[in-house]
Amino acid sequence: MAARFDLTGKVAVVTGSTKGLGRAMAQGLAEAGASVVISSRKQELCDKVAAEIAESTGRETLGVACHVGDWDAIPGFIDTVVNHFGRIDVLVNNAGINPASVGIADMSLELWRKVFNVNLEGPLRTSQLVAPIMRDNGGGSIINISTMGAYGGGAGIGPYGASKAGLLSLTRICAREWAPWKVRVNAVSPGPIMSEMTAGAERVAPGFLQRSANATMLGRVADTEEIIGPVVYLASDASSFVTGEDHLVSGGMLR
Repeated sequence: MAARFDLTGKVAVVTGSTKGLGRAMAQGLAEAGASVVISSRKQELCDKVAAEIAESTGRETLGVACHVGDWDAIPGFIDTVVNHFGRIDVLVNNAGINPASVGIADMSLELWRKVFNVNLEGPLRTSQLVAPIMRDNGGGSIINISTMGAYGGGAGIGPYGASKAGLLSLTRICAREWAPWKVRVNAVSPGPIMSEMTAGAERVAPGFLQRSANATMLGRVADTEEIIGPVVYLASDASSFVTGEDHLVSGGMLR
């Protein structure tokens, strides 16, 4: 049964994977046996992290820069991956942004669109391009990283929460449409996990981390590595009958 978690021979693409949760997920997928594509906006950083993961795991890696908020940049990114590996078996749509706290009453259209470009349209475009590749190779797994904030909302995170809620809806739509292709589509919604984003929220609003910890049953903020298990599960054959679901990694936060 343990072999069902084995990703040997699989190719996994993780967007936003040079730091934080994305970096941890890429590391975990490589440790499970996958060849991993590291991507963020800066090529030098992609190359650096790809080399680090290759050295620590012995797996083949590839760094490819792409700004997923740029709709027209994504096809070239996917072409580069396919030209190198010949396939994509796992896609983790992790790249996301959460700008400084701005209330809805003061929200500009420019800021609103910027967040949706990255958090919702980026995963849409990337998935559109990758799903047919998976179909032609017998299937695959797409994992969209949302947030518990998609359920509860919150002051100052309007575009972030709304875009991630949209991502949950997109997850269910794609799961239904692509099930005949043997492409499974699931989401993961983290609660408070220590990352650059949560550290930034703490700087803007001191006490944010403690309040977040208090909102969980476990009473703490998670380490980034605690996202790995659920993602490897969804990427692997261990979750072969799971699609269209949102998996909470939240320490027991209420929706």
